[in-house]
Amino acid sequence: MKGYNYLKINVCDSVCTLTISAPKSLNALNSNILKEMDDFLTNLDEGVRALIITGDGEKSFVAGADISEMQSLNAEEGERFGAFGARVFRKIEVLPIPVIAAVNGFALGGGCELALACDIRIASTNAKFGQPEVGLGIIPGFSGTYRLTKIVGMGYAKEMIYTGRAIKADEALRIGLVNAVYEPERLMDKAAELALRILRNAPIAVRYAKECINEEYDLPAEEAIAFESRMFGKCFDTKDQKAGMTAFLTKQEAHFTNE
Repeated sequence: MKGYNYLKINVCDSVCTLTISAPKSLNALNSNILKEMDDFLTNLDEGVRALIITGDGEKSFVAGADISEMQSLNAEEGERFGAFGARVFRKIEVLPIPVIAAVNGFALGGGCELALACDIRIASTNAKFGQPEVGLGIIPGFSGTYRLTKIVGMGYAKEMIYTGRAIKADEALRIGLVNAVYEPERLMDKAAELALRILRNAPIAVRYAKECINEEYDLPAEEAIAFESRMFGKCFDTKDQKAGMTAFLTKQEAHFTNE
């Protein structure tokens, strides 16, 4: 597997764990890290069926984007930097496999936006989420105003973004920003457990379900329902559908082949 300077990669049982590792800067995102993430996502092995993203150490998931790099940017350069980060995060959002954010410690600014791009977020009890950009004279630049609103609703999103206030894991759970909260020492085991639970199901069906959820979110109801019906029909062209239903009717365990 290709080596990176700022990413640690481990694959076990078709689950890939991507660890962002720049501990001196609390894993803050700079152009080099974003380029490595872009390359990793572009070349992700086809045998990987679930991805877990986390940060190196218990202090920080990702503390934000690298302020020292952004400080001297002009408007054109700032737009380019934001657009690149947004493209990388969009790649995460549309990956044809489920992506779990295992959030340990700070998930601020770009770190919160990275978590938002994942399908499912779980957090340790010491996690903190926030979009503090307005205190730096900027706004969220990696699609934070878009995704945070969709996930927690306009009221909570506006409060978090306008005030720049960081929230703790228990509040993040209450407003629906994360799915579950665990003690730090249990976080990665729980992320792996969740990934393996997903892997027990038909991979094509999981992929189609993700595509439906992503594509239908902004569609009018009739178009969304029609899209789901088409994807539902496509499932019946797969060997996995035959295997799953046969196993159910014969009271046996299904063995899926991703076909």
